[in-house]
Formats: sequence, C-alpha cells, structure tokens
Amino acid sequence: MPFDAQAQPPDAAAAPDRNRRAVALWLLAVAGMVWIMVALGGATRLTGSGLSIMEWAPFRGTLPPLSEAEWQRLYDLYRTIPQYALVNAGFGLDGFKGIFWLEWTHRLWGRLIGLVFAGGLAWFWWRGRIPAGLKPRLLLLLALGGLQGAVGWFMVASGFEADRTAVSPWRLVIHLGLALVLYAVLLWTALGLLHPRREAPAGARPLRRAAHATAGLAALTMLAGGFVAGIKAGFDFNTFPLMEGQIVPPGYAMLSPWWRNLFENIAAVQFHHRVLATLTLAAAAWTLWSVRRLPSGGAGRARRWAAALGAAVAAQYALGVAALLLVVPVWLGTLHQAVAVAVLTAALGLLHALPRAAGPGARLPP
Repeated sequence: MPFDAQAQPPDAAAAPDRNRRAVALWLLAVAGMVWIMVALGGATRLTGSGLSIMEWAPFRGTLPPLSEAEWQRLYDLYRTIPQYALVNAGFGLDGFKGIFWLEWTHRLWGRLIGLVFAGGLAWFWWRGRIPAGLKPRLLLLLALGGLQGAVGWFMVASGFEADRTAVSPWRLVIHLGLALVLYAVLLWTALGLLHPRREAPAGARPLRRAAHATAGLAALTMLAGGFVAGIKAGFDFNTFPLMEGQIVPPGYAMLSPWWRNLFENIAAVQFHHRVLATLTLAAAAWTLWSVRRLPSGGAGRARRWAAALGAAVAAQYALGVAALLLVVPVWLGTLHQAVAVAVLTAALGLLHALPRAAGPGARLPP
C-alpha cells in the first residue's frame, strides 16, 4: 500500500510545527536572558564593579564568598590593582562588597545563560525535536557563547594593567559586539522557526532599503556607544545639541596620528556617536515614511515591526540626550544600553518580515 501523507495521524502531521515552535520559544527565552545580560553589563560598567573579581573561576566562582576570611582574601586581591589605589582607596570591606555583588551577579547570569542553552540543546537533541538543518547553527551558538565568556575575562584582565582604572575600550567593544551578535542570531533563528514561510509583500523594496539603512546605522551607533562608554566620553560636553557652543567640538582632531581621534579622543568619540544616532533617527523616519507604499490591509507584520522600530529609535534617542544632560546617572545609562537591544530587536524583526522576492525557479529555504 503506497504511503499517503494525508493519511498520517493528526498529531504526526502537526509534530514538525510543534517542534519548531518549542525550539523557537526556547531560543527566545535565551535571547531574553542575553538582553538582561547586556543591561547588567551596562550597570556593572557604570558602577565600576567589573574589576572587583580578579579571578576567573568558571565553576568555583559560582558560589559567593562564604566566610569573612574569603571576603578578606578577595578584598586584598582587589587592593593590588590601580582602580583601588586611584579610585576606591580606603572604601573598606563594606564598599568592596557593594561592587562585588553586582559583578558576581553579572557572571552568575552568564553561567545561567550557558546552562539554559546547553541544557535545552541537549534535551531537544536527545528527543529528536531539532528541525532539520538547524543543528550546525545551534552548535555554533554554543561555541560563540563559550567564546563570549573567554572574551569577558580577556576584557576584565585588561583593567589590571598598570595605570588603568577601567577595562580597555577595544576589549569592551568586542565584548559588547559579540553579545549583540549572539542576541541577533538567537532572535533571527527563532523568527525563522516561527515564520518559516515568508513572502515579500508588494511594494516592499523601498521599505527594505530604508530598513537596511536603519539597521546598519543602529549597529554602528551601538558600537560607537561602546567607545563612548569605554573612555567615559559621556561625562564631558553635557549640553545638547551643541558641544561647548559649537557643532564640531573644540579639540576634535587634537590627537596624532589622526585615526586615534576616532577611538581615543573624548570630543571626537562623543561627536561621532551623536552624528550616528541622529542619522539613525532620520533613517527610522524614512522607514516609517516608506511604509505608506505597502498595500493597505496587507503586510501587517512588516507594518507592526516598522512602527516598533520607529518607537524604539525615538525612545533611545531621547534617553541618550537625557543621559548626556544628566551626566549619565547609573540607572539612566543602564536603561539606555538596554533599549539599544530593543532597537536591534525591531530592526531584525522588520528585516525578517521583508524577505527578497524569489526569482523564477529559485528554491525557497526550508
């Protein structure tokens, strides 16, 4: 008797869809944890807590100090680095505990992300519920997650060098950039599982161009923000829109060779972040304007993501201006970093809702 696909039990026919949805929800949960991790990282940086733990102990470090002797040992280690001598000298064991707990929470949350991802991957793999073709990408994500932990320690270790009171801006940007890449791949994969069959809406080309421009500019703005954070450029030129009464701030090109101004000059780094943020806001407005070309009553997912992107960019721009004018209070700086991930989320959601139309004879992805 020939096999008849239509004769399959209803549960068997629906199993692939259930598997895709289950894996997608797991990936979205991990992505949400990464989002929280980015916010925790911002708070850790703004409070100067990141250098409080001078040991990389992936397993033993899961537990906090359990005795006064252990607290004292870690505090004595911290007192050997420049940050203590130049910033926190004499703040005592209680002051050390204040910065220790935030960094410990940051590291513990990273371990939990790894546990949830590795545990979920093992379970779905063992149950045979991973959709076809997805295993290599999930293994790559597992490897990138492990790499992120190593990069995090590589960043922290730079803060122990002589005359440093904070981590290397370059290593900070690498750490932040890899976190955003991990988040983006998790989210994109989950969206692909939830919406496996995508069709380009009519008249989507102008909107797609605008969405790509907004996403690209937003990514550049985030990386530029990493350098602003790394050299603490947000604590200077706390006026808007002018910088010390000028469009281009004084001292913009004072370093030599010239390229050092792009990454080490407070005036130039903050100015570039402002310019990129403003261009991103303009591109988001262009995106919203381009939505009008979509057919009325259609492309609802693209419309919703475009509206979300416009709202997220506008909110992020306002938060950035507020953080600058208020000289970067910890809560506002942390919120600003967290909302950056909302911008990335909306940009990826919109791009996923705007696939390129397949040409004649083109194969659709599985």
